[in-house]
Order: sequence, then structure tokens, then C-alpha cells
Amino acid sequence: MDGSDVPLLNGKNRKILQLALKSCEWLPKAQYLLLPSIYELESKVVDALKANLKIPIYTIGPSIPYSSVAENSRNPNPNINDGYMEWLDKQPPNSVLYISHGSYLSISSAQMEEIANALHDGNVRFMWVTREESPKLREICGEKKKMGLVVAWCDQLRVLLHRAVGGYWSHCGWNSVMEGIFCGVPFLTFPIAMDQPLISRLIVEYWKVGWRVKKDEKMEGLVRRDVIVELLRKFMDLQSDDGREMRRRAKELQLMVQLAIAENGSSHTNIRAFLNNIVQSEEERVQVQKDG
Repeated sequence: MDGSDVPLLNGKNRKILQLALKSCEWLPKAQYLLLPSIYELESKVVDALKANLKIPIYTIGPSIPYSSVAENSRNPNPNINDGYMEWLDKQPPNSVLYISHGSYLSISSAQMEEIANALHDGNVRFMWVTREESPKLREICGEKKKMGLVVAWCDQLRVLLHRAVGGYWSHCGWNSVMEGIFCGVPFLTFPIAMDQPLISRLIVEYWKVGWRVKKDEKMEGLVRRDVIVELLRKFMDLQSDDGREMRRRAKELQLMVQLAIAENGSSHTNIRAFLNNIVQSEEERVQVQKDG
């Protein structure tokens, strides 16, 4: 690991680093530590925290509304515009690259254009969720060819679970990554800032369920269209050995999550233990008041 994996150590982010360190100072004063992760994904980190902190630590992830997705699949909401779902229904299995760079941070217009041109040239099916420059992107990406769809918003979890989606180009925000793992899709990682480069490293080097888009250690480096075209074609090639292995591994992690949230799984057990701890603490508090 080097400094490029942790942008907070960059001198430009000193104020944010100070806020992060201030938050860490409160850890010993907390009653509990809840982590939106799965123990099996980060067991070494969780064990290290437990060895250094005296408070109870619970992994209760993924913190995504997976139960509501199952319910909606049985009883779809008629008020939701499902035009993009209808488009996905018409695409072959595992053929669509889902692209979302998050809603908080943005990439440069120059990089947006490089990506759009690469999608146009690469002949890869895609669904791109972005609120920026949508009309221009539709024109560049060649939406009339029916190979791609650009939308301003979607129900991301439902999209990632769709049979047509075969990959996820992500900014590596933690909740989005948890959704991708829950849905069993491989990643193209495109971190922008904060903890995202470190999460990208987890995806590519530790979990081995994705490839990097950005090769340059400098976060501001522009990735050119020809590089992206070559990467997209390889990534969406379902017949390649590397692609098959990456997708097999993604399904393994998906099963890991399913087991964690199932009855007696690690996350399910931790949630129950946390609730029991709260109840027990309240009962003890009430007893102390009575004795006093």
C-alpha cells in the first residue's frame, strides 16, 4: 500500500484528515461500534479492532434495503417509471455494463467525454446513470443504436440484480460496493476521492472481483478513450478465462453475503446481539435506579 491509496494523507486534504482523526478520538468513548460490513469480508480488520478497543463491535452489513427489493419484485410499485427496466429486459444476459460514479462527487467534463466516446467506439452495451450533461452524452454514446441508455436516476439495487447486468463501473463508494457484492457482479473501479482508492484496492487485490480503470497513481490523471475501449472489451468478454474467474469469485462473495444475512449468519447474529445488549443495558439501568 502507498500514499495514493489513502488520499486523506495528501496535504490537500488536511482539514478532512483532521475531522477523520477527531472522529477516531471518540471511539473509546462510544458504547458500541457498528460496522456496515460483513465479518467474513474483513475479518482481519474486525479482529484487529476488537483487540484494541474494549467496546462491543458488531458487523451488521450490508446496510442496504435488500428486503425491500425482494418485496418489490413480488409487488412492483406502479408509480415508479420502469422504462430502464423494460430496456434491460430486452438485453442478453450479462451483456450490460452498469455505470454510476455516485451523486456526491463528480468527474471532469473531459473525462466524461473520454468515457462516452469509448462507449461509442467499444460496441459494449451499457446503462449510465448521471445527472450531468445527459443530452450530450446521449448523442456521443449513440443511443439511437440501442446499445446504451443514459438516465438521470434509477433504482440501483434492482438494476444490479437484473440478469442483463454483467458488470459495474463504480466510483467505489462503500454502500455502492456493498450493493454490487450483494448482487454478485464484478467491478471496474474508478475511485474519485476520500476512502474510494482504498476500497478499489480491496476490490481488485484482496477480493479479486474487479479491475482498475485508473492505472495512474495520480488521481487527477485523465484516462483516454483508447485505453477505456480496450478495457471494456476485455471486461465484458464473458468467454475469457480472466473474466470467468472474476465472475465466479463475485458469485462466491454474493453467497458469502447471503449466508451472513440469513438466519444465524454473522450479520444476523450480530444484529440480535446488539439489540440484546441494548435491552440488557436498559434493564441494568432501571435496576440501578430502583436500588438507588
